[in-house]
Amino acid sequence: MDTIKGGDFRSREANVHRLAQVSVNIIDQMVAQGVPFAREYGGLLDNRSFGGAQVSRTFYARGQTGQQLLLGAYQQLARQIGLGGVRLFNRTELIDVVTVDGRCAGIVVRDLLTGEIQSHAAHAVVLATGGYGNVFFLSTNAMNCNVTATWRAHRRGALFANPCYTQIHPTCIPQSDEFQSKLTLMSESLRNDGRVWVPKKAGDSRPAHEIPEDERDYYLERLYPSYGNLAPRDISSRAAKRLVDKGHGVGPLKNGVNLDFSAAIARLGRDVVEERYGNLFEMYERIAGEDPYKTPMRIYPATHYTMGGVWVDYELQTTIPGLYATGEANFSDHGANRLGASALMQGLADGYFVLPYTISNGLAPLLNKSIPTTDHPAFKEAENEAKARFSGYLSTNGKRSPDWFHRELGKIIWDYCGMERTREGLQKALADLPALYQEFKTDLRVTGDLESTNQTLEKAGRVDDFFQLGMAMCQDALTREESCGAHFRSEYQTEDGEAQRNDQDFCHVAAWEWTGDAMKPNRHTEELVFENAHLATRSYK
Repeated sequence: MDTIKGGDFRSREANVHRLAQVSVNIIDQMVAQGVPFAREYGGLLDNRSFGGAQVSRTFYARGQTGQQLLLGAYQQLARQIGLGGVRLFNRTELIDVVTVDGRCAGIVVRDLLTGEIQSHAAHAVVLATGGYGNVFFLSTNAMNCNVTATWRAHRRGALFANPCYTQIHPTCIPQSDEFQSKLTLMSESLRNDGRVWVPKKAGDSRPAHEIPEDERDYYLERLYPSYGNLAPRDISSRAAKRLVDKGHGVGPLKNGVNLDFSAAIARLGRDVVEERYGNLFEMYERIAGEDPYKTPMRIYPATHYTMGGVWVDYELQTTIPGLYATGEANFSDHGANRLGASALMQGLADGYFVLPYTISNGLAPLLNKSIPTTDHPAFKEAENEAKARFSGYLSTNGKRSPDWFHRELGKIIWDYCGMERTREGLQKALADLPALYQEFKTDLRVTGDLESTNQTLEKAGRVDDFFQLGMAMCQDALTREESCGAHFRSEYQTEDGEAQRNDQDFCHVAAWEWTGDAMKPNRHTEELVFENAHLATRSYK
């Protein structure tokens, strides 16, 4: 119920129900693999609260749960590689998907060290390549995160669902200057004990410790008394943006809000706070140059997760038979907004407890049947198309780098398809993006060559796909004439500024089909049916 409500009733109920069922198994699985979850004094696994839930039911490992889960899973992968059960291709990028007679037959990849383009044939292909948050240029994602794998699958016939559903995380370190290339996420767990506030007086430049309690606006506690600082991410992010836009921001650029631990330190003692969040405090101090034990952290929303992705059925198969998508690469579980901790939950659930059972249904009919090899003309054609595409980037001989175009693209997407969207803004974005994309095609400069390590060439291919995705995002956001979760159209809001859904016309998944023109995709819909969680106005007050 929390997950469906958190996604503002725009997720597929059956998938969420299954996710909740197998989530308990994930904890046992990861404990067995050696993940050091936090434990109570008696040795039992400990729990804590997380945004969007009033029950403490999130298992955690200090302030680095994601990293520990990653290490636990990677250890077991490395073990399988050592045993010969898995073959790993390091520094290799998927650049196309190959289909033969309507079925996925393999992939085309590029070796990032040598530039060699080669193919792999397979009975089935699984995309577990994460989300597309870097379309905004500035995001909390790793710099190499991109949309190419899923977008190339989309161009081969896989429907792309709900691209406008992108999550803005409320707990990130604010941007420090125009030349920054990445934003840093501070764990949402900090909102368990940190209190979010801004000065009541707009433009107040006093240091935090000089502002008395009665001149502080603990706005999440004021607006959402039931959940307080643990309000869901989309709601918390918009509340912060509204106050910063009104001049209540803090910090040198007035582009943040305070996350204050002074009350928690007074109540629990510094040692307890350090035990819970010490690594996060240390990371913040290194980046911001301020001691969060003595002065509040400064945070502001930033792009983090994407709920949209490749459309999949209940068995996680895309519209291309033999091609599957899991985790953040697909659209299925989070609707219009994701609750904290649920990304790890879905990724591990799909990988350990869903796909191993469902993929067999697709593989069973292929037993003892040969599959097309990489000698098949379809593979050679895909390889030649990829070579021509990369050669085209090199031969453009313009003046602008891929990073320049990526930054300009990101500004358009953030300004017009970011935390708040309007019809006029989206229409402007859909006028500006094709013009900038045409400039990308004629004024791109890529140095180096095809046959060696060339990160500029890598980026050119990824930015090309980001342009096409950006157009799809804006079209999806323009078509969805309602506000739901992280998709907030300012024309559709309640009197008190909350999202106003339109269940009669938009209680469906929008799945887009590639037509060859990024500005003219076909829109398909999948109606959402709720049998257990009944449609209701989402409220966290």
